[in-house]
Amino acid sequence: MASKKIIAICQSGGEFETDKDGSLSYRGGDAHAIDIDDQMKFNDFRMEVAEMFNCNIETMSIKYFLPGNKKTLITVSNDKDLQRMIKFHGDSVTADVYIIMEEIVAPDVSNMPASRSSRTTLSEAVPPLDPPLDVVDNIVDDTTQLHLPIGASLDVVDTNHIDAHIDLPPEISSILPLAVSVNEKHAKGAQQWQNTITGVGQRFSGVHEFRESLRKYAIAHQFAFRYKKNDSHRVTVKCKAEGCPWRIHASRLSTTQLICIKKMNPTHTCEGAVVTTGHQATRSWVASIIKEKLKVFPNYKPKDIVNDIKQEYGIQLNYFQAWRGKEIAKEQLQGSYKEAYSQLPYFCERIMETNPGSFATFTTKEDSSFHRLFISFHASLCGFVQGCRPLLFLDSIPLKSKYQGTLLAATAADGDDSVFPVAFSVVDAETDDNWHWFLLQLKSALSTSCPITFIADRQKGLRESISEIFKGSYHGYCLRYLTEQLIRDLKGQFSHEVKRLMIEDLYAAALAPRPEGFQRSIESIKSISLEAYNWIIQSEPQKWANSFFQGARYNHMTSNFGELFYSWASDAHELPITQMVDLIRGKIMELIYTRRADSDQWLTRLTPSMEEKLEKESLNVRPLQVLLTSGSIFEVRGESIEVVDMDRWDCSCKGWQLTGLPCCHAIAVISCIGRSPYDYCSRYFTTESYRLTYAETVQPIPDVDRALQKDSSQALVTVTPPPTRRPPGRPTTKKVGSQEVMKRQLQCSRCKGIRLRIKCIRFCTSNNYLEVVERHGGSSAVNINNEINC
Repeated sequence: MASKKIIAICQSGGEFETDKDGSLSYRGGDAHAIDIDDQMKFNDFRMEVAEMFNCNIETMSIKYFLPGNKKTLITVSNDKDLQRMIKFHGDSVTADVYIIMEEIVAPDVSNMPASRSSRTTLSEAVPPLDPPLDVVDNIVDDTTQLHLPIGASLDVVDTNHIDAHIDLPPEISSILPLAVSVNEKHAKGAQQWQNTITGVGQRFSGVHEFRESLRKYAIAHQFAFRYKKNDSHRVTVKCKAEGCPWRIHASRLSTTQLICIKKMNPTHTCEGAVVTTGHQATRSWVASIIKEKLKVFPNYKPKDIVNDIKQEYGIQLNYFQAWRGKEIAKEQLQGSYKEAYSQLPYFCERIMETNPGSFATFTTKEDSSFHRLFISFHASLCGFVQGCRPLLFLDSIPLKSKYQGTLLAATAADGDDSVFPVAFSVVDAETDDNWHWFLLQLKSALSTSCPITFIADRQKGLRESISEIFKGSYHGYCLRYLTEQLIRDLKGQFSHEVKRLMIEDLYAAALAPRPEGFQRSIESIKSISLEAYNWIIQSEPQKWANSFFQGARYNHMTSNFGELFYSWASDAHELPITQMVDLIRGKIMELIYTRRADSDQWLTRLTPSMEEKLEKESLNVRPLQVLLTSGSIFEVRGESIEVVDMDRWDCSCKGWQLTGLPCCHAIAVISCIGRSPYDYCSRYFTTESYRLTYAETVQPIPDVDRALQKDSSQALVTVTPPPTRRPPGRPTTKKVGSQEVMKRQLQCSRCKGIRLRIKCIRFCTSNNYLEVVERHGGSSAVNINNEINC
């Protein structure tokens, strides 16, 4: 009878990767082919392989997959194994063989396979691969027959890849060894936890500690157990395998909380019940494993946790187990979210004690749940009043914390046109009532009677609250919100390009210094859409157009200065509320210190950005002609004729009034009268004012951690978390802030027409018509017998 031959494709130097379905794929490395038959001896085969790859024959391991099973690697270690491999691939011409170089194991750890039937106590056994926690219900069921010789011996390389859903027949399940060679990469749990259970008389602080020790002991010694009794004062556990005498009983010592092992039979006579999925892995166990690493790497991802625990302990978790374990570990490291709310009264007191002149206050609802928190540091309030323009930007930022909420922010522009934080608030939701409360607190905190210009959304609540609380102030509508509202309200079908042109014209109308420029821009919009033109006319241009606005907004048209707070809140959104506030406090403290240090190096009268703007404006002076008069009013001729009033710091081009810096016409007049342009710049742009803005310092709160740990019973006011909770699923990563105001519409590549967003297509067989139903209403019928022209 002719011998069976196959081509063994030997691969080495690559790595195995686990696919989504649990199967293994080999990536990289080199490959060579060898003809083998059932007459070849194992030693001859491995010597040829070792010579081929120039590797040490003693540290070389040969593996292969059973046909149709890419989840379990089988070891070839003798002649029979090699013959079986050839027989299993009887219908194939080739067989994939993987050459793996084993690491040299430390001398004090045996590298020989250990069988549970050959030992009497678990503590004497060589620690094998680590099974999961409480592997009670994850036993592989044998339901399918596979034609293999009874008594065949197969060595499993990595039991971590045995899937609980693979149906193995009795012939294979009875011969799979349950204790395999120790893989150094997976031996961490075995090395650490071999002696967590020592025997009768061992004591534990409580039943929880005993259960955790038992769990680790089972991982280290690779067996499964089930609870016979399990309550607060006694625990009885037996081996999962039927008939195995291994058993342990522990109970509470009288008058104490201590748990003591009273009985233990350490003998195993079973073949074990090993699986490697983490079906019953507890969240607290995962948290205890990852806590130290999470401290160093706060962005430790659940998928990385799954991979690391698989590599280090041989336990296969799912994503949710890793996520929940991370949540518990974070709470252990950072403190309780719930406890943080209860510490708000003490925390606010500490802010005002360490930063005198600061405002920190909160309110609760009738059920004592958190409602809103307002924070403004003395350094911010003083810096705004002393050195910033009377200009405030109001914006809101949704929080992704456990209890959600919204951060309301009031920011200013410093003399260099950078963001300066003034106040912020954490509220349960963005409502008109919460904005009203925020502005009331801001009014109490600010010690200025100067009219303030607010740049904010035009929502009804803000519009009424600003005019009511800050009487005599001005409310300029944020142009970003305005354009977004315009695009939402337009009912006509407009292409992406047409919408972009309308927005450009809207911005041009807003920035136009004089009414005639405003009118030209909106007439351009009118030529595109009468609907858009009418909408703009009814949107109160006196609240957002430079040519009509009465306040001083210094050409700042949007309120997105709050994006600085967004970046800070993004870094802190996973923290409890008190720690989130303290992180923002630290960011403000660092910002003030850094900018103060930078400004100490400046040698110019104006801040760098304003120096640059003034210099750029001065370049336009040369072609201008100034007609001198005896008074303070001058005529300047160039491309246009402008009138400059030096006493009122006014130019008919409106550039001086809008920016706070002399326009080119004013600079021409200033040069003629022998003065310096610096004398006619707004004081807010001087280096001196900038330094006043950052003169004060935000002080640290040294015992903020103690505030979190302080007994909540000491607080006079009880604060509980708000009822809102983060919805299930991964939070959105969409950034809040400047966004494109419209989505691009799809165009046909042939006719350039707008493509419909289709909801469904219905076919009528009686007349061969297709009915095309649009997603947002409407339908069309197409006769498919006719030629369809695009």
